[in-house]
Amino acid sequence: MTKKNITYDEAIQELEQLVEDMENENIGIDELSMKVRRASALIETCREKLLLTEQEIHKILSPEALNEE
Repeated sequence: MTKKNITYDEAIQELEQLVEDMENENIGIDELSMKVRRASALIETCREKLLLTEQEIHKILSPEALNEE
């Protein structure tokens, strides 16, 4: 559902726009459903990116990695 190479910042920006649209527009149930599905996919993308970043940071800052330098 999301673009594979969407950045975290792009995903957050799109999420913010979706929330704003849902709050400010009188939208039909079909469009609301579509926006909620898109938001869910974007949230999952953000979670994955945050998890990968956290893992990379832990790997970089691990005692083994620090001792190699």
